[in-house]
Amino acid sequence: MGSSERDSTSFGLEDVNEALSALTIDAAVERPRDGAVITCRLGLDGENPETLTLLGARFGVSRDRARQLYTRAIGQMIRQHQATGDTDLSVFAERYPVGWGDERLVRTLLAETYATDTDIVAQDWAYLKLRLAGHELQDAKRMAGFVFQRIAGWQQKGRWHLLPPQQREEIPADIWNPWLRRVEWAEGSPAELPGTAARTLDLEDDGRGHMYSEKLGRETTFDTGLQARLFRQLDGSERVETFQEYPAELAYDIDGSERLHHPAAVARFTDGRVVLIDVIPLGHTAFHASRAKAAAGRAYAHAHNWGWVVWTGGDQGVAELTTRKVATRHENLLRNRLAEGPLSWAELSGYRADTGMELLDLAALTLRHGWRWDRGPFKLSRS
Repeated sequence: MGSSERDSTSFGLEDVNEALSALTIDAAVERPRDGAVITCRLGLDGENPETLTLLGARFGVSRDRARQLYTRAIGQMIRQHQATGDTDLSVFAERYPVGWGDERLVRTLLAETYATDTDIVAQDWAYLKLRLAGHELQDAKRMAGFVFQRIAGWQQKGRWHLLPPQQREEIPADIWNPWLRRVEWAEGSPAELPGTAARTLDLEDDGRGHMYSEKLGRETTFDTGLQARLFRQLDGSERVETFQEYPAELAYDIDGSERLHHPAAVARFTDGRVVLIDVIPLGHTAFHASRAKAAAGRAYAHAHNWGWVVWTGGDQGVAELTTRKVATRHENLLRNRLAEGPLSWAELSGYRADTGMELLDLAALTLRHGWRWDRGPFKLSRS
């Protein structure tokens, strides 16, 4: 397992997210919109990070104005913390020490970006992590710029038709075998694929990557490296006849608030079967927001007689995670505690220290028992 995969399935980055969420909540006491802007832009609550175009649409402003609102909110939040020091941010200093060299920090930040599927806000996350770790303003800007350059560089590699001739990636013939076994199939004749993407508002946002699809004869856009990997595997596999990125706009509900979700792709295989594919990193599949989106995707797929699957990009899917073996004693301790009421992050941290529980253990139990895992701020409760 690589460093990126380890980070995506450990509590380390959840510690970072929770510390920043606490800081954001403090900032929102006097400036509620600042808290909402930061949360939506960075995806602190378990939702996908928003492009500046989407952020602007949410708050009724232009893309440039959305960037200004976010930058101002972050600056005020940092200054407020420097003045009060109320929130413990030691996790940042431990993960991104001032004494590390640029290259080591950039590698760490890039690995975390890929692990959390947050490419479109990689520069913003990198800058904020470094500033909260104690790095000087210009140093944080410089290294965040390096992160942005690395990501922008690989994003453009997907436009191979515009580059000098190069060896294209070969896709193994059997790469879809394990994922097709994980598909939840519907009965009946599958509906036709849509001819266009349903996600159009931020199609040209310059934070998104581009990939040329030989199968489709056109460029596709993506938010993250994980989505790009999926599109490459769909495009290069002989078993896939065709596909459509972002085929539907689905409404789902979080505590009475309607939100929108765009599944990554729908693909028709050469045997005639059709599958709607949601892309979620394995460590994020148990978040309440992820499960709400997944439920909307599954319902839409089955209404069209399509199969449905969550593609994690790794060796495990949701089914394997749900059946993950967890020590019975540790499981019972947590079940009994949740019978008394919701669990806070501080209490969970103590439980982790006592039992050695890993993030995937908690995710497995959450899925198995139907618990609710809210993120940013964390709260674990019985549904």
